[in-house]
Amino acid sequence: MHTYLDQLQHVLDHGVKKGDRTGVGTISCFGLQARYPMADGFPAVTTKRLVWKSMLSELLWFISGSDNIYDLKAYLKSNRLWDGNYEDYLNRLGINKNDGSMGRIYGVQWRQWKGTNGKVVDQLQNAIDLIRENPESRRIMVNAWNAAETGSRDVALPPCHNFFQFYVSEDKLSLQMYQRSCDMFLGVPLNIASYSVLLHMVAKITDLVPHEFIHVLGDAHIYLNHLDAVKEQLSRQPYPLPKLQIKDRGQTEIDHFEMDDFELINYQHHDTIRAEMAV
Repeated sequence: MHTYLDQLQHVLDHGVKKGDRTGVGTISCFGLQARYPMADGFPAVTTKRLVWKSMLSELLWFISGSDNIYDLKAYLKSNRLWDGNYEDYLNRLGINKNDGSMGRIYGVQWRQWKGTNGKVVDQLQNAIDLIRENPESRRIMVNAWNAAETGSRDVALPPCHNFFQFYVSEDKLSLQMYQRSCDMFLGVPLNIASYSVLLHMVAKITDLVPHEFIHVLGDAHIYLNHLDAVKEQLSRQPYPLPKLQIKDRGQTEIDHFEMDDFELINYQHHDTIRAEMAV
């Protein structure tokens, strides 16, 4: 994870101070890229503890196509990644109803994109079908950013990691993701791990080798109240990367995976560094 740590240092060294919608303030850079070859090991941050189960349950929740926070907690009761966004969403709507619906979030757009004439598009399944049937296609894409559904009353949080594309070369599968807004300390380590797991899942069900996750960052920022935490993290020496092991239960489709299918092997990490999420 030296690449990620180098990006943290780059933002510290070259970022400019900016205001933001949360009111916390950031130092920010625009336009970074990182490449994570899976042959080097699974890109789990080691200079602090990756909240592995929270990240994994969130990914499975996205894949399910759900818009409901209680479905997320059915995967992992202790997952609080979306609690702040949900509370903020209810405040914006000005309602007391607590049914768990968060609007047109990631999974809904991935699996239930609203097309013309009422057509519903399962973008993720379409991408998997293209990998299997036309791997040379340049259209193996999933878009979470639906401009008509990013308003404050449409969705709890407009997608930050908003677009990804698969690429097949010989027997290898790569995934590139564009992220418009990148919380470098809290969010980005989860994003790297999440899309790397997704890459492994799709590779498994398409009989390909997971090759590389490419991460393209738009507004890469460190919140001002995270500066001390970032400096502490950068003072730590990284450990070797772990390996990802997926239990083989004969999974053939993206919806066949379960929480217990995934395990990080030889994951060494430093202690947790706590910081408050800006909402």
